[in-house]
Amino acid sequence: MFQMKSVEMVHWDFWQRLTVPLDAQIVTIIGPNGSGKTTLLDAMRTLLAIKCSGKRDYKRYVRNNKEPFAYLRGVVDNPRRPSGGLYPTPFFPIVADAVTLLCRIKKQGGDWVRHYAILDGDVPLEQAEGQAQWMGVQEYRRRLEMAGLTPAVAEVLALEQGDTDKLTEYSPRQLLDLVFQVFGDKDVLDNYQRARDEQRATELELESLSRQEEALQTRVETMKTRANRYLEWRQLQTGIARLRDEALPVLAYLDAKSALGNVWKNYRGNFHTLNQAQGEHADTLQLVAKLKAAEVAADASRKAAETARVGAQEAFMAAKGEHAGVAGQLKERDRLQALASKEYGADAAQLADKLAALRGEAEQLKDGLRELKKQRQDSSQHLEALEIGRGRAPEDVRQFKAALDEAGIGHLMLSDIVEVLDPNWQAAVEALLRGYRHVVLLERESDRREAWRIGEKLRYRHFVVPERSSPPRANAGSLMEVVRFSADAPEWLYRQLNSVSRVDGAEQGADVSGDWITRDGYFRERRGARHIGVPAHEFAFGEAARQSRLLAVREALKALNTRILADEERLVAATREAAGLAEYLGGMDAIRQLDSRAEEFAALETRKQGLESEIARLGAALGLVSAEKEAADQRYSDARLAHDRVCQREQDSLAAFRQKQQEVEQARRQVRRLLSELREWAERLPDAALAADNVAALESEFDTAADAKHQLNYLEERLQSGDWEQDEAVLALKDKLVEDLTGLDRERQRRQSEVDRSRELTDEARAAYMGKLRATVRVYGQNVKRLGELAGIQVEVELPQLSNDDTALAQAGLVLRFNFDQKGLMGMNDGEASGGQQVMKSLILLIGLMMDESNPSGFVFIDEPFAHLDIFNIDRVAGFLKATEAQYLITTPNTHNINIFAPSELTLATRKKRPGEQWAPPILQTRRRVDGGEPA
Repeated sequence: MFQMKSVEMVHWDFWQRLTVPLDAQIVTIIGPNGSGKTTLLDAMRTLLAIKCSGKRDYKRYVRNNKEPFAYLRGVVDNPRRPSGGLYPTPFFPIVADAVTLLCRIKKQGGDWVRHYAILDGDVPLEQAEGQAQWMGVQEYRRRLEMAGLTPAVAEVLALEQGDTDKLTEYSPRQLLDLVFQVFGDKDVLDNYQRARDEQRATELELESLSRQEEALQTRVETMKTRANRYLEWRQLQTGIARLRDEALPVLAYLDAKSALGNVWKNYRGNFHTLNQAQGEHADTLQLVAKLKAAEVAADASRKAAETARVGAQEAFMAAKGEHAGVAGQLKERDRLQALASKEYGADAAQLADKLAALRGEAEQLKDGLRELKKQRQDSSQHLEALEIGRGRAPEDVRQFKAALDEAGIGHLMLSDIVEVLDPNWQAAVEALLRGYRHVVLLERESDRREAWRIGEKLRYRHFVVPERSSPPRANAGSLMEVVRFSADAPEWLYRQLNSVSRVDGAEQGADVSGDWITRDGYFRERRGARHIGVPAHEFAFGEAARQSRLLAVREALKALNTRILADEERLVAATREAAGLAEYLGGMDAIRQLDSRAEEFAALETRKQGLESEIARLGAALGLVSAEKEAADQRYSDARLAHDRVCQREQDSLAAFRQKQQEVEQARRQVRRLLSELREWAERLPDAALAADNVAALESEFDTAADAKHQLNYLEERLQSGDWEQDEAVLALKDKLVEDLTGLDRERQRRQSEVDRSRELTDEARAAYMGKLRATVRVYGQNVKRLGELAGIQVEVELPQLSNDDTALAQAGLVLRFNFDQKGLMGMNDGEASGGQQVMKSLILLIGLMMDESNPSGFVFIDEPFAHLDIFNIDRVAGFLKATEAQYLITTPNTHNINIFAPSELTLATRKKRPGEQWAPPILQTRRRVDGGEPA
């Protein structure tokens, strides 16, 4: 390595231009704090392109003098290496004894920029500017590294002020790396490591190649699957074509020929059954007409009996009225006789009170009669409505029906279309359908919006149903069996009637699962059983309901007539008695009236007896005609029920006839279709298709044409639903991918062989280099031991176990122990050494790096090495430095003992810049004289 001869600074910090000699082994730089000692060292560090001390950098120094440029020029020696070799001098191809290092710093683009140059010989600054071939920092560092200034040495030269003992803080591993860096082995190890990294990168590439091969293998498998799907698709196409064009026509022709005979036989049987059903329906129609005539005759007889009953009742009531009048007149006679038998002179006030009471009673009777007559009129109107087949609906129902009629919405009431076929179950049907008697059925479903709007407006509380359907077949034993509908009804009503079973009593119902009902309306559902029966006069469904209401209304009308007659008689009596009291009070003579009206009263008595005989006769006649009327009503009801039952039979026979008619028509169409298919298959089939051997082969493979059709549908369904490959190019693509996979596998195997061979060669080369590393460590250990002997310190070196293994190399370290003053061995940084001992350790470690027989000398910056030393140790360190061959540039404050100058051959004294002056004063220099009196 080279040594420093001089350094020249232009516009460096506060020095305008200054040249400092450095041509001595030990150069001591002394000065007060802040006088520029570290500044001078940082100038040399910047000249050598290494970092400045602390947080400083070169820009800080060139900014202080306010000049736009600065120069640093250093002269170093260029000694010949004892070993010669390819590079005989550090700065080869420069072979001169001196080399000029030049650094130019100037502003460029608003920032400070460095450029470096290396010149042959000691070139002055004025000439160097013109001769320099400027280079960048990295290129310049590379040139200095070739001259011996390795990055490790540069790191040591950059130690901060007072950090001379930093080397003692290195771990064994860090110290071993530093030794390898200084002696050049680190680069070789790094090259080996880079080779290993490249091998690992290649292995990663091989892994990537393997993944590509796996991905390609997956693609190959996928493509094989696609190719198989294509082959399967082509096979399906072939099978479908064979079934559709060969097998199915032949088998269909044979099946059609066989089926035609069976269908023709069924057609003849159905046609015969149709004729029988037609005859049965005709007989039923005749019976319906006969029973209808019987119903009409019974209705005429019923009306005639009613007319006779009304005439007899009117005659009976007329006789009763006349008898009541005669009896009333005779009551006047009885009253007069009662007055005549009394003595006159009674209290007039009492008679007046009695007269007032009688008149009040008469007024109450008149009011009651008016109300009763109004009720009789309503009952008579209700009776007339029932007799002509209509009942009286509640007011809200009448209003809603009127609103629907006004809107033109056709409708029916549910009670109008339900007829109970069995009178014994009339009460059960009425009980179950009681809540539905006012349900409104719309004739057109399209009217539902308007009908619902009217129902919402009038708040109609019953269902308005637009959906209707035909009655289904009644379940055996259900309530639906005894009900007939004259029009379509809601489907939910059919389900409810079909779900309720008829039982004779609760005991029998306990054995029935599901809903059931008794004759009188004891009903069991999912919630339990209860009685829901309806009184007979409230029946609402069918003819039996109408008859029950007719009977109830007639009984009520008869009771009203009896009550009205009784109240009229009481009114007449009260009126007459009041008139008699009035006459008595007016002074009329009762005895005189009896005498004057004796003949009248006698005639009235005779007439009364005759009327009583007439009433008895008319009452007997009325009873007879009423019985006849009831008998006529019963006959009419029976005739109507019989007619209804036969109508149901007629509908059933008609449905059976139409069903058979449809079956015959369907069979006829089937015969025609089979004939057409047979002709079509015969035209499509070639002559050879019906050959015996071909037919036998097809029949052995397929049972029927349906089997072939099923197989065809199965294949077509597979073809439709499957994800098929239909491009024939997949076969070529599969072969191409298989070929690519084979080539990729060959390439991977070839590269794997190369990697294995490269790894083997690298391992062998590094194993061979292990000897060089061990020699380097031994040389360094000998250096520090020899330096320790010079310093009077025992140094023990524990050499690392170096082997050709990554883990062993990564964990290897250089362990050094020191023995000061025979006090025992201590480590590098174990806390047992004093500050001066730490300095001695660092100097031994540092100088040991410079003791390279192939690259001797070199220089070292030591910033304040005597900071922690006493006088004895200062002399000890000084003697140690003098005993070595390296060049030392040492800084020290001027407050230390003068012993610090003992080893110094050249002393440089820095001074502070005076206040008010722009530039700092120049550096003073002192040289030690040799024994001859000349300076060294």
